[in-house]
Amino acid sequence: MSETLQLAHQLISRRSLTPADDGCLDIIGARLAPLGFSLEKMRCGEVDNLWARRGNAGPLVCFAGHTDVVPTGPLDRWDSNPFTPAVRDGMLYGRGAADMKGSLAAFVTAIEKFIAGHPQHRGSVALLLTSDEEGVAVDGTVRMVEALRQRNEPIDYCIVGEPTSVAKTGDTIKNGRRGSLSGTLTVKGVQGHIAYPHLVRNPIHLTAPAIAELAATVWDEGNEYFPPTSWQISNIHGGTGAANVVPGTVEILFNFRFSTASTVDGLKSKFCAILDRHGLEYDLRWELSGSPYLTPRGNLVDAVSAAIREVTGVTTELSTSGGTSDGRFIAGICPQVIELGPLNATIHKINECVAVADLDALSEIYRLTLVKLLTE
Repeated sequence: MSETLQLAHQLISRRSLTPADDGCLDIIGARLAPLGFSLEKMRCGEVDNLWARRGNAGPLVCFAGHTDVVPTGPLDRWDSNPFTPAVRDGMLYGRGAADMKGSLAAFVTAIEKFIAGHPQHRGSVALLLTSDEEGVAVDGTVRMVEALRQRNEPIDYCIVGEPTSVAKTGDTIKNGRRGSLSGTLTVKGVQGHIAYPHLVRNPIHLTAPAIAELAATVWDEGNEYFPPTSWQISNIHGGTGAANVVPGTVEILFNFRFSTASTVDGLKSKFCAILDRHGLEYDLRWELSGSPYLTPRGNLVDAVSAAIREVTGVTTELSTSGGTSDGRFIAGICPQVIELGPLNATIHKINECVAVADLDALSEIYRLTLVKLLTE
């Protein structure tokens, strides 16, 4: 059993259902302290966070991730206990194996091997770890980033261990993510008896033409790295439950997934202009859960891509698809952020798993990336 597999076993054995850490950070900290890392725990609410750093000089290379996992789902549908790691046919099974305790184990063993081979490396190495990524994500990475910003401790390069690979480890890295802007729109009408349409104003009917225009609107064309911005309705609710009553309001929940080709203010302005053009009376609440970020080709992308090619022979593809990640917070203090981890086919599923061989390959990719950024 390799060092990476052994550590993954230890971490998976911890029932770290979000926002619980259940001792994962202590396990990792015990491996880092003998390497000369200073360990700074940040407890926020029910969330455990860890900032670990070795060195004081730049550039600073940071590995970022989370110890918390999503609920298991029905235990009787798992082939083995989700918190008792099991290896079958070359696959490691357990909740968090792919998302993302396997990556955390690979982080640590990569750092151990790198320091053993380059004890006098230039720059610094750090880990930014939280137990609040799978949950509401308000007391985890965002809090640590705020603390680092306040004391003027920027990060030069960051690798987030999210599972990004599709068919083979390293075939896809995320070099950015779209922003997420949600809204709750309440359109007002006049409630009344459905048999007397001249006495009512049906907000559903009033809103329908605006919905059609919003759905057909081209918000932007995207760019080299991002697809065009999309707008989608996730929920519509109107009515009292009675079949003979026209509702007084209709509530619509919607979301923009937007690229760097658009701005928050621009999307809001364009959205409201369409509503106003249709003469709607409405209330509108906005919630920005993440701004888009992008890391173009440069030192970090080149180093990671070269490491992947040397270890796996794969030419990696850059992608900005998918949902949000904690990279959106880190991008505020780090100009180059990418995500690289194992295959994402089983994440959050029953019988979540990762290939044992992929864990060792991932560790070697992370190690080579450190070599390229801090020694060459």
